Parts: sequence; C-alpha cells; structure tokens
Amino acid sequence: MAVLVPQRAPVPQSGPTLNPEQMDALAALRARTGFAATLLEGVTGSGKTEVYLQAIADCLARGRQALVLVPEIGLTPQALARFRKRLGVPIHALHSGLTDNERARVWAAAWRGEARVIVGTRSAVFTPLPEAGLIVIDEEHDGSYKQQDGIRYHARDFALVRGKALDVPVVLGSATPSLETLHNAQAGRYAHLHLRKRAGDAQPPTVRVLDVRKRPLDAGLSPELLKAMRAALDAGGQVLVFKNRRGYAPVLLCHDCGWSAQCKRCSTPLRASPMTVHGGGRRLQCHHCGARQTPPPACPDCASLALQPQGVGTERLEELLAERFADVPVLRIDSASTRRKDALEKLFVEFGAQPGILVGTQMLAKGHDLPNLTLVAVVGIDEGLFSADFRAGEKLAQLLIQVAGRAGRADKRGEVLLQTHHPEHPLLQTLIHGGYSGFAQTELVQREAAWFPPFAHIALLRAEARHADAPMQFLQAAKKPLMPWCAPKSACDPASSGLTLDGPVPAPMPRRAGMYRAQLLLSSPTRRQLHAALDDAQSLLFALPEARKVRWSLDVDPIDLN
Repeated sequence: MAVLVPQRAPVPQSGPTLNPEQMDALAALRARTGFAATLLEGVTGSGKTEVYLQAIADCLARGRQALVLVPEIGLTPQALARFRKRLGVPIHALHSGLTDNERARVWAAAWRGEARVIVGTRSAVFTPLPEAGLIVIDEEHDGSYKQQDGIRYHARDFALVRGKALDVPVVLGSATPSLETLHNAQAGRYAHLHLRKRAGDAQPPTVRVLDVRKRPLDAGLSPELLKAMRAALDAGGQVLVFKNRRGYAPVLLCHDCGWSAQCKRCSTPLRASPMTVHGGGRRLQCHHCGARQTPPPACPDCASLALQPQGVGTERLEELLAERFADVPVLRIDSASTRRKDALEKLFVEFGAQPGILVGTQMLAKGHDLPNLTLVAVVGIDEGLFSADFRAGEKLAQLLIQVAGRAGRADKRGEVLLQTHHPEHPLLQTLIHGGYSGFAQTELVQREAAWFPPFAHIALLRAEARHADAPMQFLQAAKKPLMPWCAPKSACDPASSGLTLDGPVPAPMPRRAGMYRAQLLLSSPTRRQLHAALDDAQSLLFALPEARKVRWSLDVDPIDLN
C-alpha cells in the first residue's frame, strides 16, 4: 500500500491572460467531476498548453496528482522547463532516455504520492497515481503513442481506460485530432472544445503552393524557395526546411548500368529494399533493419566508377544550405543528430533567436515553440500523396498542418511554402481551402463508405520466419478457427455483417532483417464481436503445429499496416 505524504498547496506563477476561447475551455474542464473524456482541439499556437497548465494548477490546488503524456522524448525538456517555471512544484520526467535507477526513483515517488506532476512518453501511462486528479495526452494524434513491439498498446487509449478506473478527467489535445478521436467527439462520447484562434497577437501563416514542374532544382530546392529563404533571413527571421527523409540520399545508383545498393537482409527477388546513403557517401545504412556497410569503390555489376547518390535527404540539404547561406548557422535535427542525451535541447539553445536555418524531419513538427520562425519550407511531400495505406492521407495532413504551425507563432507573420509536382492534388487543395477540419470531414465520409476505421474495427495477425513459405502456411491455418465468426457482408447494412478476413498475403514489406513476413487482416463492424472472435481463437492459434515454425503477433487497432 502506498504511503501518502501530505503536500503543501503549490504556489503557481501567473501566466499570460487567457483569451475568451481559452477561458471557456478552462471553465469547461473545471466543471468536469469524475471520469470524462474531453477533446481540446485548437489550431497550432492557440495556447492549448496554457489551458493544460491552468487545469493542472487547479488539480494541484485540490491536492491531487497530474499525469501529462507527450509523444516523444524530444518534447520532454521543453515541457519540463515550462511546467517547472509555472506550477511551483517539482516536475518528474519518465521516458526511455532515463536509466533504470532514474525511472525507479520517479516511479517510487509517484507511488508514495511525492511526485505531483509526471511528464512522460507512452510508457509513463503505467505510472502509479494514488491521488490521481487529471490525465492529459498532448498531441493525441501522434503515432508514437502506439507501442509496436512486445506488448502492443496505445498509450492514448490506455490513458482513457486508466482515467475511467481512477475516475478522473482525461484531456486529449491536438490541432489535428486523429479521426478515431474526432469521430468519438462527434458521436457525443467525448466532450469537444475548440480553440480556433492563435493566442495573443499571433496570426495564422499564409500558405503558398510552389509548382516545381519543369523548374530547375538544386538538391530538391527550387529557385523561388531559395529566394524566399534569403528574404526571410535578411529580415531577421528564421527558416525551417522540412524534409521527412533522413540521411544524405535514399539510393546509391550506378549511372552507367543502373545497379543500386540494396539491403541483403530486407530485399527479395520481387521487391528491392535500397540502402540509404549517409555521411556524404561514406556509409550505407538500411533504415529498416539497421544494417550498415561501406559503399563499394566501383559498381559490382559493370565495374564503373560512376556511382552517384540519387535523391535528397536531410544531410544533403544541410550541406547545400550551409554552402548557399554561409552567413547564418544551419542546424540539422533528425534521429541521427539527436541521438545523445539532451542533444535536442542543446541544439535549440545553440540555435537561439538569431537568423538561421533548421533542417529536419517530423521531429520538428511536434510541439516546438520557435518565436522567431517566419518561414517554413516543406519539400518532398509528393512521396506521401500516393500510398496504399488508407491512413496515409490522414498522416500526411497531420504532418503538414503541424509543421506549418511552427511558423509565425509570435508577433511576426509567418509563411509556409509547399513545394510539389502535384499542386492540384485533392488532399493539398482540401487542406489549403478547408484546413484540417475540412479534410477530416471529407476523409470520414470516405472511411464510412469504405467501411474503414473508425467505422469498423480491425486487427492484424502477423507472422514471420526465416523460410518464405512458413508465414503463409501458419496464417492459412489460422483462418480455420476464425471462420465460424465470418458471415456474408450485407450491402444494405454492413454493421450486421460478421467478421471479415482479408488474406493471408505477403506484407507490403515482405522481408525485413532476414525474416519473411505475411499478414492476415481481420475486420469487424463492432469491437465486441472482434474481441470475442480473438478470445475464442487465441488458444487454438497457439496450438497450431504451424505456429512452432513462425514468430507471430496479434495487433489490435494497428496504425501501421506494413
């Protein structure tokens, strides 16, 4: 049993004056007693964090504990600094970057009731809270909340389960809510609060689409984009160049015969898996399995010396921009440059408020507040416009809105430039003219017509083995215990249909790290039916002779179908 320690009432510092929308949202949260799920949807820069802070201050004043979840470690230092400054109590962090002893100390402090505010990534959702008063999930749409290996869970969904068990309010905040959360809010299962205006005097950024068809490109950057960057820097602002592909170049290609460097552990005769060029051409690395090798001195097929990196990654952009804009600092922020402890925080301190250029991946799209950032340039978005994943449009829309929201968050007006070869693409046009809300409503209509989540519930049965045939044989055998739950689909009423099985088929990436992969997709109109079928079949799956030849997993509500 936890030993609760009496706590003095904290003395929080006063924050900025709330605007009417923020005051209404805070009043609605203060009125919540017991368990209640609330979606706080606010445009980027609308002051959602300030609402969180004041709601947490109220929670502390009642002598209760608060748990705040953030999607990535990189956001933790910024959140900790802001929370410590405002709340007047020690703020405890929980994330995978801590040592086992550090995590144990925070865990014990929470169990004893000494830790009043815990800020952490997805694993922090399991923190003991003997005096729980509030749970906040910031950027609730983020895919980082889903644990993909081992015990699979979604921290956002489990936070709701914990909130109900502890009988405390749960706040889900985002500028781009997941369609599942948005659907729950529209159905009345969650309360829905809106922050439609940016806090203070900040104005939303202007958005321009740059059509680069038939335009000369330098490392993927158009002359118009480079000119706009120069103008922003000369005006004393900062520039963010967003490219969601780390490394120097995605492919090493022989210009004479067409040979390319492929990962031997992930490639198959029918589907090659290119190795990414790093270090300006000094290293090859597979981003799927982590395999590394030195580039060959000549083409293995034709002995030509014409080996050339093809495509653009963040390292190549950093190299080009450092040459073009030698008068300002150029910093690259991706998983490679922020591997060391506190690296991200140190890079932002180094960057400061002076004119400069940030080059980075999706790490820069999440919650960072850069007051002097006036221009955001988004390049390489065409790759995300065409995908077989039904969630691809949602992920791209969220990413674009989030990264665009980094611009113009203070008194300086921001501008966003979207560079594309497909300026008329429906997704881009919907986002530009209708914003994320317009996109979400259009996408929900399409999801319902196709009977995709959130209007259906899915699970993915995956299998992998060293031999190519074993996964397919296991999944074929796995269909038999599930067949009694299947029923013909009704065109008139899909909700009355039974379980649907699609597959087994090879995974979109059929081989990874030397393992051949296949999958079976299960879909049901109701969650109750899906879980009943899985509960009924699970013991039978373990007993299958084919199960001993593979490594298999069951992922309920998968966010990645690869």
